[in-house]
Parts: sequence; structure tokens; C-alpha cells
Amino acid sequence: MSVETQAVLAGQVETAAKVAGLAVVSSAVGQDFAGNPTTRFTLGLVGDQAKTEVLELTDKFDFSRKDLLDDVTVYLAESAKRLKNPRPNCYLTLHGFPLSFGKFQWPFHRSTSGADTFLVHGEVRLEDGTESVLHAKIAASMTVTFAEIVKAPEQPFAEGFIYNAVRKTMDQGQLELVKSGNRQPVPVTTRYYSPWKKQFSFNDTTEAQRLEYLAAKAFWLSGMLGEGRPVWLLDPRDAQYLNTTVAELKKTTEALAGEGVIRLAADTEFATPTEALMGHRSKYVEEVAQQLAFIKPSFNEDMRGGHTNM
Repeated sequence: MSVETQAVLAGQVETAAKVAGLAVVSSAVGQDFAGNPTTRFTLGLVGDQAKTEVLELTDKFDFSRKDLLDDVTVYLAESAKRLKNPRPNCYLTLHGFPLSFGKFQWPFHRSTSGADTFLVHGEVRLEDGTESVLHAKIAASMTVTFAEIVKAPEQPFAEGFIYNAVRKTMDQGQLELVKSGNRQPVPVTTRYYSPWKKQFSFNDTTEAQRLEYLAAKAFWLSGMLGEGRPVWLLDPRDAQYLNTTVAELKKTTEALAGEGVIRLAADTEFATPTEALMGHRSKYVEEVAQQLAFIKPSFNEDMRGGHTNM
């Protein structure tokens, strides 16, 4: 990447970040999977840079396209709200796993195995309040057909649905959390997207499921992992994952507050768990144990015992 190109990109990111209430803490030259140059921008909230996130873009990214700039603006605005979370990189699965997402290498790169797919590598880790070492190295693969849906193979346009595809694959028991191991596949296909609705689709949920989900999110991300600090319950990324809308999440949040399950913060998009909710610790810990048993491949145990016809 030329010095001129990097300077232009840095200026564009700084301007867009400022609109979202973010500041560029630092920037550094990086490289993608194929060794091509990227720039890694470390972003933090204006006036509070205790928590940061990394935005990685290639020199091919074109900020002059209004449709791309509009989406990046939305992405940064959502990032600013997530950075107010105690653990901005943590998410909850529908079946009760608190996970952190990290080490993602953007942008997508072509498969080197000959498959006609685009890949992005990353890692998720179990965050259950212990010193757990359980994690899964991820290789999310996007088909060429699916890639046509995505405006650009860059982080702001794909991070949301990639994270949700990882969560969905975990819900299905197709990812294993291990102490060490190889990358595990997360296929991202058109089954996650409705062309006629022009929207993503991951989990059809009922109101009862959304009530349980947001209560569990407040328990884990605020009560257990966030020292009781407010967590954002109206995250559009969760709305997409639950096949609902932010407006519906708001109604669910208000219902939980009315039932004494959570306390709304001054900014009512954020909330903390009540003592009553934290009293259900054994229930949530047991759910994690059940999910760990569910995602553990039974054939591994058969093979360890020598019971195999291979």
C-alpha cells in the first residue's frame, strides 16, 4: 500500500469514525491471508479509550461509493454502542453459550484448496467466568453465490453475519469447543439469506425464547462477565440472529424490566440483571454444561474406546 493510499484511507476512516463518536487510537500496516497490504485501525470511544476494537481494511476499499460509506457509517455507529458493553467482543448463543470472538483475519480470501469459496479465519472462546481454555478455531467459508450478495468482502459488510453463522453452527452442535485443535468449518450459504425479503435468516424465535435469551444475555454479559455494568440489549446483530427486529427486542426488554428481571439504565437500550435474575446462576451454569455435552462428538468417545468399524 502506498503512503498516499494509506493516508487517504486513514483520513476517510477518521472522518467516518468521528461521526459515530469514535476516535482512531492508532493505525498499523497489516496484511491479509495472501500477504496483500491492509491497514488495521484501532478504534475507541471519544473520551473513553479503555476498550478498543480493530477495523481492518484493504487498500482496495472505496469510500467514495455512497452505498459503501452508508453501510460503514452504520457499522461504526453500532460498534460505538458495543464498546460501551463491559465485554464488547462477547456474544451469547441461543442455547446459552457466552462466547468471545477474536483473531479474525479480514478480508475474505480465496480458498487455497481449490474449492470455489471465500474464507475468513477467526476464533471463539467459551467465556463462563472461569479460566476456561475451551475454544474453536474457525474457518468460515462463503460460497461464490453468497458472495454476490455481499457489497464488499471487507469486515464492516460481513462481520455481523459471519458471527451469527458461527453462533448458528454452534447451536446446531456442529462446532466443538476444545483445548487445542484444527480449524473447524462454518459454511455460509444462501440458506442464511432470503433473496425476496433481502434479509438474513438464522433462527425463527418466539417471544418466550427472546425473553429467555435477553435475560441470559444480561446474566452472563453484565452479571457474570461485566461486574454488573450495563449491557446493550438492543443490538441489531442479535435481532438478525433471532430473526426479529430491534423494535421487538425493545418490547422484550421492557417486559423483562416490568417483571423485575432486569433494570434499565439511563440509556434504556442498556440494562443490568437484578438480584433475582442473578439468583438463577445454577440454572445458567447447568445450561452451559448441557451444551458442552451436546456439542461433544459421540464418535470421539467410541473411537477412544476402540469401537470403530473404520
